[in-house]
Amino acid sequence: MTRVGSLAAELRERGVDLLLIAAPFDVRYMTDFTGSNGLAVLAAQESGPHRFLTDFRYDTQSAEQVPDVFTREIVAVDLLEAAVRALEPRSEEAGVGRLGFDDSIVTVKQHARLLELLPAGWELIECGGAVAGLREVKDDSELARIRAAAELADVALREVLEQGLVGRTEREVAIELELRMRRLGAEGPSFPSIVAAGPHSALPHAEPRAVEIPKDTLLTIDWGALHDGYCSDCTRTFATGSLTEDERDIYELVRRAQEEALAAVRPGPSGREIDAVARGIIEQAGHGEHFGHGLGHGVGLEVHEAPRLSRTAPQKALCAGNVVTVEPGVYLPGRFGVRIEDLAIVREDGGESLSGLSKQLTEIQ
Repeated sequence: MTRVGSLAAELRERGVDLLLIAAPFDVRYMTDFTGSNGLAVLAAQESGPHRFLTDFRYDTQSAEQVPDVFTREIVAVDLLEAAVRALEPRSEEAGVGRLGFDDSIVTVKQHARLLELLPAGWELIECGGAVAGLREVKDDSELARIRAAAELADVALREVLEQGLVGRTEREVAIELELRMRRLGAEGPSFPSIVAAGPHSALPHAEPRAVEIPKDTLLTIDWGALHDGYCSDCTRTFATGSLTEDERDIYELVRRAQEEALAAVRPGPSGREIDAVARGIIEQAGHGEHFGHGLGHGVGLEVHEAPRLSRTAPQKALCAGNVVTVEPGVYLPGRFGVRIEDLAIVREDGGESLSGLSKQLTEIQ
């Protein structure tokens, strides 16, 4: 079934006549439109009518990208307003019309305006997650794009590591990594790269500094590529020389937790259950308080999307076609941190890692 057909079926199950699709990534998923200002109105009947609205800047682009199943409209006013103004009033004989919207995207101000514009006989219905739910399960084309992004990112980091790390600043390494990804064909990084050495690596979302990377420490690099619209995400922690026994022990603890959690990835367990595999290992080693974030998240058009792998994730089973990260970490404030992350496809027989770099402790000077 096509994406339009799948979503139309979902709307019929929810008893909704039309759905406003306004979030940029949802619009792209449903229409292939890559511009910054577009909106779709999808009908509950697969045959439509389905509408796509944008402004004059994207007349040519939308004609090239948006499939014919959508009637394309170029409007000169706010897209949400234009979409609602086009609704015909409903008579008593026709019954109440139900217009769905994503309540996680539409602002309070926009909602109030929609209520003002809504013609007689129509009501607004909350439909949060209707498109996001479809996006959780990737088709073969999406999986190929994510795989290509991961492979590109791996090549870029290998090239950077060949130039060495010690004496270069964190910021210099991050910039070079992002430039190499672009030169290899990426649209850009899928998020700002993290390069953090020594005590700075104890910050899970450290920002690269204009500080030289020293010898004999741990260095964490968290990076990803945006390629053909889809993201990758990976983390490796390296040694820049000799390490203390404590640093090596923590590294091996995180590696073991990561590999056992990755081995648990398959259809059936929930994100909470996969998180518990890694968390239990780290807690048993006495470092539970030093692993404060969730184990992972979905990756696709966005680098952070559903499903989540965490203590607070919904009790929803993973299924084949999900793409998730598995990224436990241990962070000792003022000393060092270790995080190891793979990007994995959930397959029927387990998890397939898309991250090609070794997870054995590697020394790069």
